[in-house]
Amino acid sequence: MTLQADVYWSFRSPYSYLATRRYVDLTEKYALKINQRFVYPLAIREPDFFEKNHPNWLGYTFRDMFRVAQYMGIPMAPPNPDPIVQDIATREIAKDQPYIFELTRMGQAASRRGKGLEFANEVSQMIWGGTAGWNEDDHLEKASARAGLDFAELKAEAKAEPDELDAEIADNQAALEAAGHWGVPTLVFEGEPFFGQDRIDLAVWRMKQKGLAER
Repeated sequence: MTLQADVYWSFRSPYSYLATRRYVDLTEKYALKINQRFVYPLAIREPDFFEKNHPNWLGYTFRDMFRVAQYMGIPMAPPNPDPIVQDIATREIAKDQPYIFELTRMGQAASRRGKGLEFANEVSQMIWGGTAGWNEDDHLEKASARAGLDFAELKAEAKAEPDELDAEIADNQAALEAAGHWGVPTLVFEGEPFFGQDRIDLAVWRMKQKGLAER
């Protein structure tokens, strides 16, 4: 019996990146299908979030994410470019966002093909793993190919169907909140949310109670 879980995920979330290869490992080790459900980051949904938050929040988050990456042996570097254009000094989010919309729509197009997790895994390793200019040359094309996808097809779909894809992305956010959380990464299994890369073991424990078995 193959169990199913939903993972809610954002390209701007460092903790989503840190969790992704573990999600992939789970699908390879266990009879488990993960449905990747992309959402827009807080910077898009709540542009003033960073300005309202405690001044220490951003600095601590950077310190913690690199600490977790080091502890887990996962390569990590500040994204270049950042998927969200933001003034780090003032924490203000720019009105012009040239990357995140197309990127998330391509992710949702990949999810339509049942390859959302694979696309997220390959692309996030470039964004957060130290690939400078990940949006240039043929980086995204090669990442898509590694995920078993056609980059030109995803890009064309993102351009041709922005409203339809955005509606699906909004539905993902609504489903995440209906499950009891709002942030990413969150794994939802049978209506129960497990938020954060540090709750994966707990999610596996719950799924084993429901019959999760190794392949």
